[in-house]
Amino acid sequence: MDYARKLFDKLSVEQVKIELLNTAYGNGNTFLARLDPRTMFIWYLFFGLVPWFIHDEILLAGMLLFMIVTTIMARVSPLIIFILCLGLLGQGGYLLIVSFLFGGDLTVMMPLILLTIKVSIISLASITVFCSMDPEKLSDGLLKIGLPGQVSFSIAYGYRMLPSLIEEYHHVFLSFRLRGKAPEKHGIFYYRSIIYFVKIAMLSFYPLLLSTAKRSRTTVEALETRGSLYAFNHPKVKAIKLQHLKIEWRDYGFLAFSILYMTFVFMIARMY
Repeated sequence: MDYARKLFDKLSVEQVKIELLNTAYGNGNTFLARLDPRTMFIWYLFFGLVPWFIHDEILLAGMLLFMIVTTIMARVSPLIIFILCLGLLGQGGYLLIVSFLFGGDLTVMMPLILLTIKVSIISLASITVFCSMDPEKLSDGLLKIGLPGQVSFSIAYGYRMLPSLIEEYHHVFLSFRLRGKAPEKHGIFYYRSIIYFVKIAMLSFYPLLLSTAKRSRTTVEALETRGSLYAFNHPKVKAIKLQHLKIEWRDYGFLAFSILYMTFVFMIARMY
């Protein structure tokens, strides 16, 4: 019971909000966070696409090891890693059960393991990249590579609003619990309590959507008042905003090390 209580304390709404804020803003002192966003985009373009076309076990294992190291360097939140592991286990277990139901045997284990490794590599690469850039840096990087200003701002705005939305959803959820009546008996396997909480969780989304729509309208009006549309489309304003982005020696060194490491892993895979 003590371990279960500690686990639920770590999975509280307040703790989730803190972890999200740490993920978005708390990793600015790492080596990866000091790299230029364009460097991270190029790096992610390789490790986010190439694993789908690789079937060699040694090469995939080497890429997975590299992703684990970069994830540790990025100081990713344990909560995000925990959610990722749950997703990978759920996906692998689901596919394994479906394969057994349709006449499969243990020979499907190896393809499922390779698929799980590929998804793990891509997921860890995504986590490494987006945990190493705060919302402003990610927005500036997207704007630098040519995305429209409205798109880059929307991504940064979503980062900033997510903790507030979680907190507001929690308040709405608690208000439904205060005004409602919980089941007097839990039932077999607590099915009555589960149905009750699922119903409240679904009903809590409707007030949240209305509040978000109202807040978005206020934000848009404030941005239009300050001339955001002019700033998004004026080249001189973009140049001033993005003048701090520079590709330096550490960017070239990181890309060079990644290329050398993948060359080394490829040579080992060819040898064995």
